[in-house]
Amino acid sequence: MNWQGVFPAVTTKFGEDDQLDFELFDKNLQFQLESGVHGIILGGTLGEASVLSLEEKGALVKFTVEKVAGKVPVILNIAEGATRDAIQLAKLAEEWGAAGLMMLPPMRYKSDERETVEYFKAVAKATTLPIMIYNNPVDYKIEVTLDMFAELVECENIQAVKESTRDLTNVTRMRNRFGDRFKIMCGVDTIAMEQLVMGADGWVAGLVCAFPRETVVIYELVKAGRYEEALKIYRWFMPLLELDIHPKLVQYIKLAEQCAGIGSEAVRPPRLTLVGEERERLLTLINGAIAVRPTLPL
Repeated sequence: MNWQGVFPAVTTKFGEDDQLDFELFDKNLQFQLESGVHGIILGGTLGEASVLSLEEKGALVKFTVEKVAGKVPVILNIAEGATRDAIQLAKLAEEWGAAGLMMLPPMRYKSDERETVEYFKAVAKATTLPIMIYNNPVDYKIEVTLDMFAELVECENIQAVKESTRDLTNVTRMRNRFGDRFKIMCGVDTIAMEQLVMGADGWVAGLVCAFPRETVVIYELVKAGRYEEALKIYRWFMPLLELDIHPKLVQYIKLAEQCAGIGSEAVRPPRLTLVGEERERLLTLINGAIAVRPTLPL
């Protein structure tokens, strides 16, 4: 597994009957691939994992693996409440053809450090798939500290971290403590360029779902040391990137996908599509940004 580049945490598309809309999902998927993304992540927060059945997750993985056809790795998120359920999903992901896993700490229970480490170790030992730990204490209330990562070093297939602590210095702390043992993937859109400049290897992105080419170009420019060019696009992008850190990020980003012509605002209840002033405000922001979309360097 090459944990480098832009990995979209893609949204799950639903039709009017609340069933998976594979036609629209494939339209967005192909646009991501044509824009040069380096991996696809399924069933994350943006993918509405908490309301997907096991059967739907399996269908999504199998469909994506077939459509991607080996061009980029397909990653499945694991966000389960029980260790045995996480292990089961990890084994199924391997059978379905996933190339790797993204793992949150235990959901619906605020585990302590020992419990969190044992949870990750148990799943890692049950699969041969490479794993990226999703470290997001702001939203999920459990921080995977450097000392905890030190205990996870023994698990060779725990290879990367989705760094979402919101603390930019954590990139440097991870590098100082572990060198290149763990690949570092930016996990928060609004500080992604900063993390890349500080040495992060890639970007698990959200607004990429609606604006994949801009996201990939920022990554490529930063890695090429062309910071001024990247910064111009990043400054244009920032009002949109801020949609990624709102509690309604799913509704906001899906509306952006719809405005960009590569998605739908349909969500699965209990989420509801936006209405009234909130929706109008978002449409003004998104369409306003699209109207002044920057010309991207070749």
